[in-house]
Amino acid sequence: MTDTREDTIGTRSNARKVHIRTYGCQMNVYDSQRMGDALAGEGYRTTETIEDADLVLINTCHIRERAAEKIYSELGRIRVLKAERAREGRPLTVGVAGCVAQAEGAEIIERASIVDLVIGPQTYHRLPQALERVSRGEKVVDTDYALEDKFEHLPATEPAAIRARGVTAFLTVQEGCDKFCTFCVVPYTRGAEVSRPFAQVLDEARRLAASGVRELTLLGQNVNAWSSSDAAGGTVGLAHLLRALAGIPGIARLRYTTSHPRDMDDDLIAAHGDLPALMPYLHLPVQSGSDRILKAMNRRHTAADYRTLLDRIRAARPDIALSGDFIVGFPGETEADFEATMDLVRAVNYACAFTFKYSPRPGTPGANLPDHVPESVMAERLARLNALIREQQDGFARSLVGAALPVLVEKPGRYAHQLVGRSPYLQPVVLPAGAGAIGDVVTVTIAGTLTNSLVAEGAHPDEAPARLTA
Repeated sequence: MTDTREDTIGTRSNARKVHIRTYGCQMNVYDSQRMGDALAGEGYRTTETIEDADLVLINTCHIRERAAEKIYSELGRIRVLKAERAREGRPLTVGVAGCVAQAEGAEIIERASIVDLVIGPQTYHRLPQALERVSRGEKVVDTDYALEDKFEHLPATEPAAIRARGVTAFLTVQEGCDKFCTFCVVPYTRGAEVSRPFAQVLDEARRLAASGVRELTLLGQNVNAWSSSDAAGGTVGLAHLLRALAGIPGIARLRYTTSHPRDMDDDLIAAHGDLPALMPYLHLPVQSGSDRILKAMNRRHTAADYRTLLDRIRAARPDIALSGDFIVGFPGETEADFEATMDLVRAVNYACAFTFKYSPRPGTPGANLPDHVPESVMAERLARLNALIREQQDGFARSLVGAALPVLVEKPGRYAHQLVGRSPYLQPVVLPAGAGAIGDVVTVTIAGTLTNSLVAEGAHPDEAPARLTA
């Protein structure tokens, strides 16, 4: 998925401590959790406080502009801490993981000598072995592609750790990309499309369910390209996997992200109508509404193809809401091309969308294209697109006022009289404290909206001035 976030995972312990800082997509969040799992077996406990850590890992994203520069700035701040720790006789090990690590490899250590370890997203299951080499004085760079090994050797997450993470969980089922969109670095940092075996996915899903997980989000760069062999030896796709997961006791909700329009097959479309557990919310990036730009992006579909596909999906699941990704200012984009994107957005009416200015990624074909759009033009177009998306997002939220929605209760609210849950459409929902227990799916009537959330009847959010009217 293409939204960018920063997250820090951690608890306190007297054991050796690791601070893991995560940038990027949900798959990076999942990878950070699994790195934490791998290190737990080596005696590490995670900490939210970098000053307490014996090991700092930065899990990086290479999608956004100046991603590498931001990481080097972060390393500059950590350099000061490492020097202080050295003077105190408390060594600090520093590692860089993820997609920037994969793309830049040994150059990271050359530019930032405080880094002891560089490990790519395909090899983090080998993190304990890499740290053992670091303890012997080596500078380690481990970025070899080994996706099959990664899936084979993922450490089992302890039930207590699963419970601590809550009633929702990410589950990686596919990694890599074969599409080679000209703007995208993913095929070069994550490698070719590889699917996690059917039996492995089911095993992990059962463990998650047994530890209290109620909602699973299946992750992949092109998750709907997932395929595997079933118990009978036949080839099955994502729809088959979703049906199997829906049959696991305790799993109430299923989602998947991120998808490519070319991989939405008939069976998967039908699953949206057949499976009550499959939430009526689909993230399906299109990037542009201009056929000329889509061709330059190597998307291999047209705007009409995309709209026809959405018509078929909506016919199968009339209550489905759509989310998308858009890149503004791809090289050569004219005002007419941008207006075609605006026309597509108006026609689709998105519940949510992620929008970005084009930024050239080193090594991608798009970086070498002529006619790059000036920054000022990109900024102005992005503002117009964001205004339209915001209008649609607010309109969708208001359309739910008065509706009875099933909400998964996720956690306590900000105040004692509140709970927070999640709607079928991924919106946070503020609930009254008596609505149910964490992990319950409760049906509530939506009474109003806040800036980015819904309010159920009986809840009394203290942020009432921000409320929108129905």
